[in-house]
Amino acid sequence: MDALDKSMEEHGADGYVLIGSSENADMRYLTRFITTDPVVYIRKQGEQGVIIVSQMEYDRAVREAAVPAMSRAEAGFLRIFDEEKDRWRALARMIAEYVKGPVLVPPTFPYALGIAISQYSRVHLDAGTVGAIRAVKTREEVTHIRRVQRATETAMGHALDLIRHSKPRGGRLYLGGSALTSERVRLAMHELLRSRGCLARETIVSCGEDTATPHIQGRGPLRECEPIVIDIFPRDEESGYYSDMTRTVSKGEPATEIREMYTAVRDAQDLAAASIKAGVAGSAVHEKVVDLFRDRGYTTGLEGFTHNLGHGVGLEVHELPTLGPGGDALRAGNVVTNEPGLYYPGTGGVRIENIGVVNQKGFRCLTRFPRELVV
Repeated sequence: MDALDKSMEEHGADGYVLIGSSENADMRYLTRFITTDPVVYIRKQGEQGVIIVSQMEYDRAVREAAVPAMSRAEAGFLRIFDEEKDRWRALARMIAEYVKGPVLVPPTFPYALGIAISQYSRVHLDAGTVGAIRAVKTREEVTHIRRVQRATETAMGHALDLIRHSKPRGGRLYLGGSALTSERVRLAMHELLRSRGCLARETIVSCGEDTATPHIQGRGPLRECEPIVIDIFPRDEESGYYSDMTRTVSKGEPATEIREMYTAVRDAQDLAAASIKAGVAGSAVHEKVVDLFRDRGYTTGLEGFTHNLGHGVGLEVHELPTLGPGGDALRAGNVVTNEPGLYYPGTGGVRIENIGVVNQKGFRCLTRFPRELVV
């Protein structure tokens, strides 16, 4: 009995139901079918799941989906819709008639559809079983993530080359006669990634005091001798898998405070990498980093170390497991980030992020990109 069957049994459900496009990571994982339109996935307890699609998508689903496909007509939707004259009620009846018993749905299930199904059968809420299953990666999944990570490193290298070859003028950086801006660096990385089959959005290229806000995207001219945080998390368009990587650099020597913060963050990352192992709680690794920062005189909370040490990466850029205060025991096959950071308004911020695979012996880092502050 797998985890999904076990969850159905525990809830007294006869079937698990999911609805959405392939932008829903659970749907893509369970069906491996890529579509922009919502489809229905149903798995009865002890059976293989099926995907119910429109007639227009049926032939493609038969060829491409990892599970058997049914058309809506075959599943009874058209017949039921003629009787109900309401799409949600018809969809609910179709699901209820197919499952023939209580239904288990994920936390992200549409509320309106859940209410409609409850008129025909009991509906139980799952705690997120598929997300927990996705957290343990197969070798194939790790290969997908490694591929996008290599493209990410190429893009990061290109960004640092732009900064490295720039020339300071009046405190600002210039390249080829024009200002080197956050937008210019971001676009250069996105174009390179696109040429390698990857899509990047909301890439962070922040500078100076802006770096004290961890996820500020950054805008305008980059400046010499100030921290520049570059955080990029592209997705491979073919496989759908993400990677995630951050580097903090400076064109010229930054302030002493930034240099000391960088050393502390680098040491914290090394400590975490040596501590990550199957069976160790993500919360315990996070706490070790908190202790290191505290010993170095840095705070946690609203300033200093303000976020979790890391998170899972896969078909979502942020998924299970968590390396933070609520993190459970890590499992072999987890792919997680290791990204300590320090942030102080008026001074700036430093973050370094690698990604790797958890195994029984420790942490196999997939990131092969150097850490250097001054470029």
